[in-house]
Parts: sequence; C-alpha cells; structure tokens
Amino acid sequence: MLGKLSVINVPKSCEVLAQRLQSEILSGLFPPGSALPTERELVLASGISRGSVREALRILEAQGLVRTKAGRYGGSVVSQPTDALLANHIQLFAKGRSVVLSALVEARQALEPMVAYLAARNRTEDDLARLKEISSRLAAAAQTDVPRFLEENANWHSALAAASHNDLLHAFTASISEMMLEASRIKNFATEEIRQLVTHAHLRILQAIEAQDAEAARRRSERDVQAYAQYLQAAVAAAAAEVPTKAASSRVQKHKPSNAIAIARRAR
Repeated sequence: MLGKLSVINVPKSCEVLAQRLQSEILSGLFPPGSALPTERELVLASGISRGSVREALRILEAQGLVRTKAGRYGGSVVSQPTDALLANHIQLFAKGRSVVLSALVEARQALEPMVAYLAARNRTEDDLARLKEISSRLAAAAQTDVPRFLEENANWHSALAAASHNDLLHAFTASISEMMLEASRIKNFATEEIRQLVTHAHLRILQAIEAQDAEAARRRSERDVQAYAQYLQAAVAAAAAEVPTKAASSRVQKHKPSNAIAIARRAR
C-alpha cells in the first residue's frame, strides 16, 4: 500500500495567504489605491506568524500587486502591475532562455504592423502630438548623435504602441523595444544612411497614422521592421565574423543591407 503513495506537497502558509490576497485584489475587493489590512490584522485573521505575513506581502509586491511603505505610518497599498514590471519579466525570460536575436526580430515583425494598424485607427490628438515630438527629436539626432538616435527610435516605437490603446500590445512592444535597443548598440549598425532611412520610414508611418489610414500604416510598418531587421542581422553577422580587413567589411555591408535599403525605399 505504501508503494502507491506519492510525495505530498504542502504549500507554505505565506504562499496560501498571498494567493488569497491576490484573489481578493484581482476580484476588485481591494481596488487599486486601497490599503490592505495591517500586518497585525492579517496575523490575527489568518493565524499565521508575522514573518509569514511579511513574506506573503513581499510575494504580492514582486507581482506588482501591492507597494509597501515602511515606518510607523506605512503599510501595503494595492497597485496595478506596470509595463516596466512585465518588460523586466520578459527580458529575464529572454536572457534566461538564451533567446536568439532572430527570435526577437520575428516577434517584433509579428507585433508591430498590427500595432501601427491599431494606432492609426485608435490614436488621439495627444498620441499624434507625442509621435510628432519624438519624430522631430529623432530627425535631429539622426544628423550626428547616434546614441540619442537609438534611444529616440525606441521611444518612437513605445509611443506608437501606446497610441494603439491596447495595453497588452503596448506592454509587449515596450519590452521588445528595450531589447532591440540593447541589440542595436553594436558597432557599425546605425550608419548615417540607415539613420536617414529609418527616419524617413517613421515619417511615412506617422503620415498614415495622422490620416487614420490603418492599412497604409500596417503596410509601411511591416516594411520598416523588415528592413530594420535586415540592417541589424547584417551588422551582427559582421561583428561576429570580426571582419579583418576593410575590403571584407565592405563586401558584407554591400551584400546584406542592400536588400534592406531597397525594402525601406519601397515603404510608400
């Protein structure tokens, strides 16, 4: 008979309390901005130790469901998970699983055309103003400031996702944009020609969004991310190969990015 038994996993008391509080928060019993019961009240209500109660609150804080203030007048207040929290988890997942650059590029190619489509359909005047402001800074940085250009490019994609008014797509796109920004900082990627082509492609997408032409925005975004992906992959390949001579480097640049440049120039 004993041979048929299996190991019984008994959850820790802190995990049980965290799950119960999580259910009550997500059900709306404790809406964002409301205070949870104090540690003392939770100890009395649950019958578990103060240490276990504190650990349960730390679990909820790690999930982005509460923020805790220390001190005499502190306590735990219910909050909503942020885009930054999701971005951090996705980045940890990608790095922990050693997700390759090509998978990251494919994810962006799958997401961004739909983001642009929704942005054209759902954008507000404030969204449009924000995109125009970033586009101006992007164009200025494209002249001489490569680090700022790359940062403003990431900001542009994040603002585009915000204009879609789809919270999940916004969070996913922001996560991927951060990783793409890190990847795009490799040497010899953001050449002057590429910076000008990216700026032009974004302008064309912005024009479609301003006109609320969703299909044009989707089509232009699809070409933009396809071209950007080819620029990046070519630069990564060149860096990985550690091209020893200027001539060899020139051959790599002529072979790969030429296709991407042709794609970008067709983004009409």
